[in-house]
Amino acid sequence: MTDTDVAPAVPAGTSKTTTSARRRAWTVTALLVVFMMINFADKSVLGLAAEEIREDLGLTASAFGLASSAFFLLFSISGAAVGLLADRVRPKWLLLAMAVLWSVSQAPLAVGGGLAVLITSRVLLGAAEGPAFPVAQQATLSWFPDHRRNLPGALIVLGITLGVLVAAPVLTWVIQNHGWRSAVAAVALVGVVWALLWVRLGGEGPYATAPTRSGDVRSEGTSAADATTGPAPRRTPYRRILATRTWIGATAAYFGTYWVIAFALVWLPSYLQDALGYSSAGSTQVLMLVWGLGGVVVLGQAGLTGWLLRRGTASRWARGGVGGVLLLIGAAACLALPLAPAGAVTGVLLVAGFGLAGAMSSVAVTTVTELAPADRRGGALGIMNAVVTTAGLVAPTLIGHLVDTHGAEGYRYAVLITGAVLLLSGVAALTLIDPDRDARLLSA
Repeated sequence: MTDTDVAPAVPAGTSKTTTSARRRAWTVTALLVVFMMINFADKSVLGLAAEEIREDLGLTASAFGLASSAFFLLFSISGAAVGLLADRVRPKWLLLAMAVLWSVSQAPLAVGGGLAVLITSRVLLGAAEGPAFPVAQQATLSWFPDHRRNLPGALIVLGITLGVLVAAPVLTWVIQNHGWRSAVAAVALVGVVWALLWVRLGGEGPYATAPTRSGDVRSEGTSAADATTGPAPRRTPYRRILATRTWIGATAAYFGTYWVIAFALVWLPSYLQDALGYSSAGSTQVLMLVWGLGGVVVLGQAGLTGWLLRRGTASRWARGGVGGVLLLIGAAACLALPLAPAGAVTGVLLVAGFGLAGAMSSVAVTTVTELAPADRRGGALGIMNAVVTTAGLVAPTLIGHLVDTHGAEGYRYAVLITGAVLLLSGVAALTLIDPDRDARLLSA
């Protein structure tokens, strides 16, 4: 193992070393933001090309929803398995393997094939992408102490937004001018390029397994899990972490966010065009507003949460409170959307309902990272992601069934269900999340 793979502890005694470590930390963070951009560009292809794919392959809404949900068939299982593996295998190589598999899994679909190839490609792609978010967060946050994690954690979530913002206009143009299979080939090629860069520049930071080294001074806001020196005296069983109210609350809240993400990626373009009467260009603009608001909210939440933590506010309110309130506002917007008159009000409610929920992704990850001991973070994050992403398995199929059964009216029911899911998620965040309390219980 070379020193370019795992950085030395930041307090190495010289300002030059500190500056170099910071530069490396932000370089890795930037690469992982791009990693998440590619990840969600891959996911968004089907939604952006929904009408073209259904026409080309002769699919009903239910069949297309099933093909979209197939992406999540192994997504959750691989997310949990690789999350546990990430506590034993260096995230650098896990992330590299994922990026390569993304591209390989999409190659057959880019060349040709019908529904069977589409489903097989999406299943394999989902298996490769399942662990992406938790492992990317684990690798990123290994470069920062707890009280500095809100911004880099939020930037990884922002990669989701940026991926869709960039993909929407670019892939729409490719689809319209060169066909939807060319769009699949394009995202596969970008994955290969990223993998080559990651081999040279990727790695883990000084907080990967021993968050605070001998001689470090614990900063205000640093969690108990990051305040140890040397190896932990015992390994906390995963079952104890997963039984905490904080892990359960963060997972339930994040589930609502992922429900919205699955809806937005697969069915929101069709909802805008078929139910609300937007043109293809108009729906793309609304999509960009939704994801753009999501990016602003993620960064705003990170800034607000960091400010609250530095002022001594308990993480229960700085993280769970902020995330929970955003979910409740999104729930109110979704529940009001089907009742609003067509026009500007509908657009505002849609953008708010779908755009405000994304911040909980960052909140959930930083909360569980604060709660779990360093040698259990990969598993705790991976299992959370596995539970959460079952929303992606259920939502597209359910919405497709509603559309086939009720026509455009099916979207109305889908939005109401989404509002109810967000309402329950927001309540879970506000009532269950308390990392300080549960960290004390785990250390007892």
